[in-house]
Amino acid sequence: MKNKILIVDDQEINRDILAGILHEDYELVLATNGVEAVEALGEDGNGIALVLLDLVMPELNGYEVLEYANAKGFIEKVPVIVISSEADAKTERKCLDLKVIDFIRKPFDKLAVLRRVENVIKLFTIQHNLEKLVDAKTEEIQKQNEKLAQQASCLKRTNERIIELLGTVVEYRNLESGQHIQRVKGFTKLLAEQLAERYPEYGLTEKRINVIVAASALHDVGKIAISDSILLKPGRLTKEEFEIMKTHTTEGCAIIEHMKGIGASEYEKVSYEIARHHHERYDGGGYPDGLRGDEIPIAAQIVAIADVYDALVSKRCYKDAYGKSEAFRMIMAGECGVFSEKILTCLAKAKENFEALADAYAE
Repeated sequence: MKNKILIVDDQEINRDILAGILHEDYELVLATNGVEAVEALGEDGNGIALVLLDLVMPELNGYEVLEYANAKGFIEKVPVIVISSEADAKTERKCLDLKVIDFIRKPFDKLAVLRRVENVIKLFTIQHNLEKLVDAKTEEIQKQNEKLAQQASCLKRTNERIIELLGTVVEYRNLESGQHIQRVKGFTKLLAEQLAERYPEYGLTEKRINVIVAASALHDVGKIAISDSILLKPGRLTKEEFEIMKTHTTEGCAIIEHMKGIGASEYEKVSYEIARHHHERYDGGGYPDGLRGDEIPIAAQIVAIADVYDALVSKRCYKDAYGKSEAFRMIMAGECGVFSEKILTCLAKAKENFEALADAYAE
């Protein structure tokens, strides 16, 4: 299929000369003035590969045709070569400002006309093909990114579902209702959001908070390894039994270590930190590692208070539930171990929301 060239010149002899040079290799459209040229170009260039445009014409001159092509926005796709006997710098600058690609001087040189036309059409064909290739690649990349985003979202849901299922197994083993995990997750979220707002140094972005909330469901996963005689004992544990109970922290992180590769690494890391360190205390008086201050991962510090608060306000096989105000007082007074002043400040700010959540998920 031949490329289509529009020749615009009010002089018949000029149209005939150009047509004689180009007719063998191109499909030609002839226009005697600017009005006919605009009609031939239409709204989008009308498939024309190149315009050979005279400047001085009646009714609508060449400059006005160029202004039309610029206004319609197809001048970058339909190249224009000006054919003119005028050679002054002012004329050239004006044409170049209107995005003319080249000039052919009168009288015409056959070889020069053929070479210039051929070169311009080749250049714009390559450019057009590159644009199409870029558009196709961009669309392909967008589709791949959408697919990756869908896969990431699916993986996130799968990770959270696995974590919650494991947590639920522990609850059934521990004879607790399924509300315990939901409460701990809720308390964790409330506390983390307060901490993110007041203490940006912890880097608690929305994404990181969501990971911590999901991972909090595994804080007691190590209790799977504790015998029923200790886990379900209705009375106070002996010193030896309590030492065994404390191993649920190390057993929990060992279980999570064995899960490596099943879920996303960010979930594995935070789940490990929470399972191992949610019984550490800010003064170093916790277990299993006796970590002190901010040696304790912030995720574990948050879940520690969430877990303690829920343990206090919930009835267990070995105790009755404390009132919500009393539970708050005990934590703030240090009766349940020493916690970070920053986190206690956040707990105080979230007190009413904690109590509302406890009521919403009551046993």
